[in-house]
Amino acid sequence: MDAIFKWELEKFYVKERKSSTEIAKIFDCSQHKIDYWIRKHRIPKRSISEAIYQKRNRDGDPFKIKTISNQKEAVLLGLGLGLYWGEGNKKNKNSIRLGNTDPRIIRKFIEFLLNILGVHQHKIRLGLQIFSDMSKKQALEFWLKELSEYGINRSQFFKVIVTPARSIGTYREKSQYGVLTVYFCNTKLKKILDSMLPL
Repeated sequence: MDAIFKWELEKFYVKERKSSTEIAKIFDCSQHKIDYWIRKHRIPKRSISEAIYQKRNRDGDPFKIKTISNQKEAVLLGLGLGLYWGEGNKKNKNSIRLGNTDPRIIRKFIEFLLNILGVHQHKIRLGLQIFSDMSKKQALEFWLKELSEYGINRSQFFKVIVTPARSIGTYREKSQYGVLTVYFCNTKLKKILDSMLPL
């Protein structure tokens, strides 16, 4: 079996983060041979979950956590973590989620995602849940206007969920334009964010 040098595998597998299959095509050999030399050179093999993550994020992480350099950023970091801790959905392992009826809270959390966690804006998704006696069009237009400064567009919204209207009360008045949930799907950032909470 022709040898594949360690420096070659470190270049393709470690630095360029190519898969065994991709490297096998470069060397015109089997994936089994690549895996053999990875083990032989004692290069740590990526787990299945890491390999899947790598495949889905070919250009690297779709985020870049900022180093806090001033008081304004420190305040935004604290606000973002506080909102996520108090209002966010922490059960889902694959995505960062926060839902609310107040556009000020939603805007501040998006600002936290963009300016502190360095999330790519086009990767943010939004889910809107309204009551059946609300106008879907008016609700969508309301939220698009409220989030226009962040470049959010209609294509970033999931299909609107309509809940049957049952009673009119304080909560119904507060949710005149429904509940909006901000989503950012990334298991790696989700783990990092959870580790930042004082749990």
